Amino acid sequence: MAAPKLVGIAGSFNRPSKTYALVQNVAERATERYGFTSRIHDLHDVGPSLGRAIWRKELDDQAKEIIDAIVTSDALIVGAPTYKGSYPGLFKHLIDLIEPHELRAKPIVITATGGGDRHALMVEHQLRPLFGFFMSHTLPTAVYASDRDFTDYRVSSAPLSNRIEEVVGELAAFFPAENPILAAAE
Repeated sequence: MAAPKLVGIAGSFNRPSKTYALVQNVAERATERYGFTSRIHDLHDVGPSLGRAIWRKELDDQAKEIIDAIVTSDALIVGAPTYKGSYPGLFKHLIDLIEPHELRAKPIVITATGGGDRHALMVEHQLRPLFGFFMSHTLPTAVYASDRDFTDYRVSSAPLSNRIEEVVGELAAFFPAENPILAAAE
């Protein structure tokens, strides 16, 4: 049986990016624990056709491939930088090009980054309702990280690391065969 597919999408153009680093950290831990095959993308990977496309069919092949990876994944990690209390417009445009049924019942880890704590509720007030519209399974633990949680674009704070471990553990509800503890209990 093929390993389940995990896709991470960081809603940032910046490189290096704390948002990308956060999504990558979550993906690495989940891949190690559950044996996923994983791919991570950012808006730079999606490319310039995103800003010109009104419909999905207007995207170039590179952007279409990334949307296909998102919708065919077994689990998704979404990360968004916080701008003025919400996610960036092009990130939302990418999500708008996905049909609601394509993310239905998909487990999604929601993450966000921001300069400080005042944006911490962005994951609850912006990302969770967005993916609720798609009837996705956003995992109970959302992960928000501020600038102080990183050193040289790497997760460096113990509280953030602990929160990442919590949400990675929650994936076991969807992938029990990949979790040796749950598989042994069956």
